[in-house]
Amino acid sequence: MELTINDEKSRKMFKELMIELIIERKDLFHEIIVEAMEDIAMGKAIAEGRKNEFVNEEKIMELLEE
Repeated sequence: MELTINDEKSRKMFKELMIELIIERKDLFHEIIVEAMEDIAMGKAIAEGRKNEFVNEEKIMELLEE
């Protein structure tokens, strides 16, 4: 016996699963979205930082010691 699921049925099942996840597990869904947003922001910050000159490690350590 072979189980086959066409693309339309797969999309419908996935959509129903996502809706159920959002409704029943708001906390989990919220964490996923927040993590993704933080990762995107970190990536953008890193990319922006690479456009400027690098800061000397000694200068950073001096600032941290103050």
